[in-house]
Amino acid sequence: MEKGFLQLFRIPETRQRIFRTLGLLICYRLGFQIPIPGMSPKFLEQTGDQGIFGLLSALSGGAIGQTTIFALGIMPFISASIIFSMLTKVSPALEAVAKEGAAGQKKINQWTRLATVPIALVQAIFIYTGVFLPARATMVDPSMSGNPVALFFIVTMALLAGAMLVMWIGELITEYGVGNGASLIIMAGIIASLPSSLWSIKDSPDFWQVILFLSAVWMITIFAVVFMHKGARRIPIQYARLTRGRRVYGGQRHYLPIKVNMAGVMPIIFASVLFVIPGVLFQWLGWSTLQNAFQDQTGFIYVTVYLVLIFSFCFFWNRLMFQPEEIANNLREHGSFIPGIRPGQKTADYLSNVLTRITMVGAAFLAVVAVLPAFITKDSGMTMQMQYFVTGTSVLIVVGVALELVDKLNAQLVMKAYDGDPQEQGQGAGAGWTKARGKTS
Repeated sequence: MEKGFLQLFRIPETRQRIFRTLGLLICYRLGFQIPIPGMSPKFLEQTGDQGIFGLLSALSGGAIGQTTIFALGIMPFISASIIFSMLTKVSPALEAVAKEGAAGQKKINQWTRLATVPIALVQAIFIYTGVFLPARATMVDPSMSGNPVALFFIVTMALLAGAMLVMWIGELITEYGVGNGASLIIMAGIIASLPSSLWSIKDSPDFWQVILFLSAVWMITIFAVVFMHKGARRIPIQYARLTRGRRVYGGQRHYLPIKVNMAGVMPIIFASVLFVIPGVLFQWLGWSTLQNAFQDQTGFIYVTVYLVLIFSFCFFWNRLMFQPEEIANNLREHGSFIPGIRPGQKTADYLSNVLTRITMVGAAFLAVVAVLPAFITKDSGMTMQMQYFVTGTSVLIVVGVALELVDKLNAQLVMKAYDGDPQEQGQGAGAGWTKARGKTS
């Protein structure tokens, strides 16, 4: 493992991509040190991603509730990407564009960027009215206190510009760096909150007990997340044997993997976004009882509605992204079949039943990850910021992105080794690939 890690820095292209990624992430974190014009910088020391927007801050890699230009994080771009991912499966016109290959994907990416602008503007207005306006007396710079219209315009435009910069940084990471830029930005935002979270409990008399408790919770959660992330149901696929002249093609058996946690963290994101809406609505209407019910993470109403939303969105997302009828038709067109299952509708019914059982297990896992940490940390004396960091949702995002990043780095190692080690000319590509495969394994 150590030799494989060092091998990454011996390849010039991979080394440059790693350094570009680190540099862009540093630029992204610098944006959290720039306050919004017209807002009091002292408020940065008083807020810590608390309230109903705390979990959204963790999921977006931003700092919703803080007066910085990158407060929205990558959430507007993620929202636009999710919308177009669903529309591509629902709208025949967009589905036809997506099937055009690289040119179609380029069009969809451009439409996603354009859709990010109005989404970011709406979210900026939502954050201003839901977070900044209630605390306006302590947040607003005295020079701007007499002009609320100008303050509203400056704050929303600053948040909009910050969201566009974060989207641009994410796309630069995806194109010139390593891994998916949006995922790495979310991961960086979660990890960056760890030092401040630990610093917030430094004066606690049970500091070391809390640290040991958190370490045990993290180890168990990471093991469970990795186990479920790698888990998949492998359905055997038999290819028909075709004879062309004197040659025989096909006849091989492959596997169609269906991941247990196919939806990833999307159902939790959907459920968290919907939970913000009634909380803010009840706050505006002054219904404190219902507002507290939707904020109590261990209450009956909160847990019940949260579990129903997670299960519903998990089934909705899996059915939208994995369509058994389409896969059954593709298998029949290519002369493939599942052993013991008739091609066509029987294959679609079999895949649908497998998907239902797999989705039930994955949804139950996501529900436990999203709800259980709140009960574990209820009487631990942790701050709200620390509880958001220790939640299984944050660990799920960090571990998932880290595993994806490791897979992409290993793929680059194998690709470069297949081309042959430039420092060992004359050994051939096969020898270089065999040697690097032994190093990476």
